[in-house]
Parts: sequence; C-alpha cells; structure tokens
Amino acid sequence: MFRGPHGERVLFVSGGCAITTDKRTRVNRQIRISPVRVIASDGEQLGILPIEEALTTAESEGLDLVEVAPNARPPVVRIMDYGKFKYEEARKARQARKNQHHITLKEVKFRPSIEEHDFDFKIRHARRFLDEGNKVKVTMMFRGRQIAHPEMGREVMLRVAEALEDIGKVEQIPSMEGRTMTMVIGPKKTI
Repeated sequence: MFRGPHGERVLFVSGGCAITTDKRTRVNRQIRISPVRVIASDGEQLGILPIEEALTTAESEGLDLVEVAPNARPPVVRIMDYGKFKYEEARKARQARKNQHHITLKEVKFRPSIEEHDFDFKIRHARRFLDEGNKVKVTMMFRGRQIAHPEMGREVMLRVAEALEDIGKVEQIPSMEGRTMTMVIGPKKTI
C-alpha cells in the first residue's frame, strides 16, 4: 500500500489492478479492528465476527469487505463489490452536479431620463433573467449634470422594483457608488 499522486491510498490486488481508496473508507486488509459486525451482500446480518473470518467470507464470494460505519462499536463492515460501489457513487455525484442550477448575477443598465419603451424592453430582459433563477443587478448610470439629481435615478429604480415585485424581491437597496447607483433583485422562487 502506498500514496497515489493526489494523496489517496492505493491498494494493489491480484491481476495488477489497483484499487484506490479515499481517506475515510477502509477496504479488506486495511480494516484492522476486530471483531466487526458483518452485513452480507444481500443485506442480511451475519453477526459479529473476527476480522479474519469476515475477510475469508468476502473472498469466498469474490467480493470486498468495506467499512461502512467506522465509529460504531464494533465497526460495521459490508460485503460488496467495492469497484461497483465507487462507480455508482461517482455516477450519483455527476448526476447531482448536472442537475444543479448555478445562480449568476445578470446586469441591466438604465439612465435617469429613460423613455417608456426602453424601460419596458429592459424590464422584459430582467424578468427573463429572474424566470431563469438568476439575480439581476440594476445599474443606474449618471452622465454629466444628471449626477446633481440622484432622486431621478432613485425614482426609476423604484419603478423597476415595482415592475418586478411579482417575480423578484429587492435583496440590496439602491446605493450610490461614484456616478452609478446599483440595486440587486433576486428571484422569489428558488429553482
């Protein structure tokens, strides 16, 4: 037994085939504590056996002895095909990652003197982003003398929040940073 390139334990078995184990799961001869509670491959409990007897039982079935509850007294081991078990676990993890939705922050920019059609157009974009489960950062950009009237920008921001209140909620109230005012709206429903 030696350490692999990523720090995992590597155990060689007959046929030159290497089985790697993670730091928590002990397999076959790595299990040192005796006696152990043994669960057969069909789920039936075989009782508390010495480790050598459990290993011979597993080897006679052509399967591995895998420690499933190391903190129990006595530790619980299961007779199973460890390679198949690891494959199934990796497949479940891949499937869970695939089904996961990552929330991203989308940005919609406005100006204080925005026309009604442009406002509606940008609201439709923000609504679509919220429908997809993403957060929307509403940015109000001030040019030239517009910065002297931040209340005009705040009014537009409040109109945006009002137009999207059925599908989103304000997570960050409007705040000024230099020549821009920002507000974050998150979706009401989570995907």
